[in-house]
Amino acid sequence: MQTPPLDPNVADLAPAGSLLTSYDEEHVVTYIRLLQAEGEGADWREVARIVLHIDPEREPDRARNAYQSHLARAKWMTEQGRLLRGSRSN
Repeated sequence: MQTPPLDPNVADLAPAGSLLTSYDEEHVVTYIRLLQAEGEGADWREVARIVLHIDPEREPDRARNAYQSHLARAKWMTEQGRLLRGSRSN
């Protein structure tokens, strides 16, 4: 796995399959930031604005869906032990 970008743009929804994707590899930092923000009790709207680059005031549904899907993906990757290992270390 190459070094992921620090602040990439995100899709409206994170991948949902059971295999890691190149999108997942590119968004490892995003996933870590989401988990960290949740652990600190940050408001999802602030996280959507700062981490996902989606304004929840202008696009509330898109922001909420993107936040929820990316956070769920981050949690799945953590549960699978893949968040920091990457797809090549199965």
